[in-house]
Amino acid sequence: MRHLNELFENNRAWAAETIRRDAGFFARLARQQEPEYLWIGCSDSRVPANDIVGLAPGELFVHRNIANLVLPADLNCLSVIQFAVDVLRVRHVIVCGHYECGGVLAALRGDRLGLVDNWLRPVQEVRRRHQAELDALGDEAARHRRLCELNVLEQVRNVGHTTVMQAAWARCQSVAVHGWIYDVDDGLLRNLGFTVTSESELA
Repeated sequence: MRHLNELFENNRAWAAETIRRDAGFFARLARQQEPEYLWIGCSDSRVPANDIVGLAPGELFVHRNIANLVLPADLNCLSVIQFAVDVLRVRHVIVCGHYECGGVLAALRGDRLGLVDNWLRPVQEVRRRHQAELDALGDEAARHRRLCELNVLEQVRNVGHTTVMQAAWARCQSVAVHGWIYDVDDGLLRNLGFTVTSESELA
């Protein structure tokens, strides 16, 4: 237990099975990564990015944090976006939230959980801006689902307003930002119908 041996055993089994299926996989992977996609998602352990979209290692550049936020002061997230867009030249940035998100639920209820409350303040702002719409929904479960969606849309806008994306679009780089949501109840992705490909579309 002290050394988590089960995880090392799992890793060896996974590596062996991967080589059995494709002997040159790791040799190719080690040479370079050329993903077309950046995934900005939630840290929730039920939302494994590569598995959800059926992509192998090397095909999806990933950034995850609680409630899939893109904040102007978060240099970690902004650095990931910059590296993905400017260096890896991804063609698609996917902001993917998920239903049943605990961070969004805490923001909806105004729960006090500790340090994470500071991180979730932007989600509380989204809730406040859309309070009338949320109040019109039948129950907390429906309000929770809708706030998960609204939060994704807000983060798509935030990605679009970064200096990285603004510069990429100004030089006519082909890169789109998409808003998706994942349902942990059935394992399916849903397109929220909000894709931005230029600064003019942010409005």
